[in-house]
Amino acid sequence: MIHPDLDSILLTEEQIAARVRGLGAEISRDYVGKNLLMVSILKGSVVFMADLMRAVSIPARIDFLAVSSYGMGDKTSGVVRIVKDLDQSVEGKNVLIVEDILDSGMTLRYIINLLEAANPASVEICALLDKPDRRAPGVAVSCRYTGFTIPDAFVVGYGLDYAERYRNFPYVGVLSPRIYG
Repeated sequence: MIHPDLDSILLTEEQIAARVRGLGAEISRDYVGKNLLMVSILKGSVVFMADLMRAVSIPARIDFLAVSSYGMGDKTSGVVRIVKDLDQSVEGKNVLIVEDILDSGMTLRYIINLLEAANPASVEICALLDKPDRRAPGVAVSCRYTGFTIPDAFVVGYGLDYAERYRNFPYVGVLSPRIYG
């Protein structure tokens, strides 16, 4: 049964689970023998990170970074603020940023620049969702691992929220404009 605040379900629980297993296999193959540090961008990617790290079959470290650029609205403010920094150094590590959604790219560009300044061996992105139509002009962000490319719709569920609600849905749904409009 679809929640009344949603217009539709974009990705089912089963579709997400299958793709996460596929991403885990790709990451495991690409990082075998490397010092992998998976960095979850809180809060949105926590559900994705929990499933993804269990799908990765090689030894990996995890850490968490919390940033804010949205507040309680539906559009990015463009100002990125570190709310929780990493607990460990990234120097010499192969860092895989685990993100729920690649949208404007501004937040991820900021995070990449921040991490690259700390001398990691590499920095790559794994995003569950990619909205290429929303990329900000002049913001270059390359996503090595993409779960799904989606249209420009306001999506919630599987960790994604609107005003801290809907993160707990096991699927990704399109939020009705009457909720955020």
